[in-house]
Amino acid sequence: MTAYYNQNAPKKSANLSINSDLIAQAKALKINLSKLLEEQLVQIIANKKESLWVQENKEAIESYNERISINGTFSDRLRRF
Repeated sequence: MTAYYNQNAPKKSANLSINSDLIAQAKALKINLSKLLEEQLVQIIANKKESLWVQENKEAIESYNERISINGTFSDRLRRF
C-alpha cells in the first residue's frame, strides 16, 4: 500500500470541536480518538488522491481503453483460453 503521509512525522496538537455526548460515549467505550481520526484521515486522503489521479489521467486512460478495444492487447494473440 502506498504511504500517503510521513508516518514518522512528529505528533501535533489540534483544537477540535466535537459533540460532548459523542466524546463521553467514546471515552466510556475506551475509543482512542486520536488514533481513530488518524486512521480515518488516511482513508479519506487516499480516496481523494486516487480520485484526483484518475481525473488528472482521464484522457490517457480513455485513450488507452479505446486503443485496447480496437486493437486488443499483445497477449491476446498468445493466450490459449
